[in-house]
Parts: sequence; structure tokens; C-alpha cells
Amino acid sequence: MSMSIEDCATVREGFPRPFPDTPTNVMEQFKLTGKVAAVTGAAEGIGGAVADAYAEAGAAGVALLYNSNKTAAEARAAALAKEHGVKTAAYQVDVSDAEAVRSTIAQVAKDFGRIDIFVANAGMSISKPILEQTLDEYKKQLSVNVDGVVYCAKYAGEVFKRQGSGNLIITASISGHIVNVPVDQPVYNGTKAFVTQFGKSLAREWRDFARVNIVSPGFFDTKMGAGPAALNEAYRLAVLGRQGHVKEIKGLFLYLSSDASTYTTGSDILIDGGYVLT
Repeated sequence: MSMSIEDCATVREGFPRPFPDTPTNVMEQFKLTGKVAAVTGAAEGIGGAVADAYAEAGAAGVALLYNSNKTAAEARAAALAKEHGVKTAAYQVDVSDAEAVRSTIAQVAKDFGRIDIFVANAGMSISKPILEQTLDEYKKQLSVNVDGVVYCAKYAGEVFKRQGSGNLIITASISGHIVNVPVDQPVYNGTKAFVTQFGKSLAREWRDFARVNIVSPGFFDTKMGAGPAALNEAYRLAVLGRQGHVKEIKGLFLYLSSDASTYTTGSDILIDGGYVLT
């Protein structure tokens, strides 16, 4: 959007907005006291680590949303409640089902009284060249990686708007930025590019009541991680020469969820051991 000198000189009504009433002490800024967070794909992997981080940072409540691994999700919820004294609950939801997402988010808001932070983290990958991939496989990836994020954003966003505040974080991938990932996954790459741009657009759309940011991880040691052949190439190309441990991503999600990042919105932050530098 281009602007004239006259446009730039015009003071918008209601601006400048005031600085947020947040702590000046940086360690206090990182605390999640009084905040309720919900995380999809929270049974294990990156989502599980994020749920752990929020409990460790003193959140008032953490809702762990999962699809298939009920045992792991419920065990993690119970362990966090016991160790950190935080209110937790596990909710089974298929993020590709719009009605299931709507009703689950409504239930979380009812059970916890509010939702301050929502992490749209659930995802999947079918690593096949497009000529070898079936249309059903293509649709399945879109239903989880794209539709799932859109559904979560829509219904969490409605909660945020009613509250007058909220914080959405979308887990994307370095695959949405580059094509030289060492596996054939054009559909997955496209889904992550979509949610990255979607998140940036939401940051503008929701500017009056919520912040939206994107985290783009590289190779992390999770069950959804790449196979041995891809990892050998990742080790060669990543500047740090290894995968990331999920404990190394907790601080980034905590930053984006906390008062330490109140001037951060519409950002896409890569955490990839320097992979994209090559």
C-alpha cells in the first residue's frame, strides 16, 4: 500500500496507542501467571514440549488437545498438574473436523473460563513426490495442515474477540520457506507456506484484539521427524550439524505467549539450526 506525504502526516484517531501495562522486569515478563493456554498436538513432540513450558512458566491452566494418543495426552496433563499445580485437561479432537474444533474450543473456554493463548500446532506429512501421491493423501494433508489451522483460528479468534484479547501462535515449518528440504514433500511444503501467510494476514485482521505469530521449526527429534536418509542431508546442511531437541523450542513459544513479546505480531520466526542459511 503506497501512502502520500499528506497521508503520513495525518494522525489516526485513537493513535498512538498506550504502552501495555506489563512488568518492566524481564523475568516477570516471561511468567504466564493468570493465563490459560490451549495447544493442539499436545500429547508429545513439539506440542507436548510447549504445554510443558506453559505449565513451568506458571500458567493458570493448560488444555492439551490431541487426536489419537489419549494415553500420552492424559498422562502429560496429570503430570503437569501434579508437578506445577496448574489446572490441566486433555481433549480429543480431530482438527480436520470443523464442528469438533468449534465444540472443543467452546468446551475449553467454558472449563477454564477463558483462553488467552492458542497454539495451532497439530500437523502431518506424507513425504511423497506429487506424481506418486494419491489425491486422497493430498486432501488429507490439506485437511489437517490447512483446514485444521483455519478452523482453530476461526473459533479461537471468536473467543479472543469476545474477551478483547488473545494470542494465536501457528506452528509452520522451514518447508514453507525453502524447497531444498531433503525429502519429496511438495504438498506439505505448500500447506506450511499457506499457514505462514495466513497467520501474517490474521495479525492485521485481528490487530484490535489479538496478536498472531508463526513459528517455523527445522528438523527436530520427534516421531514426526524425517527419516534416516533425510536426516543425513539435514546434518550436512544445518549450520549446527544436528537436529533440535524439543526443549530448545520451548523458550521461543514462551516468548511469543508472554508479556515479553507484546510488541511482536505478524512475525514468522525460524528455529532451524541455521539450515536455511545454506
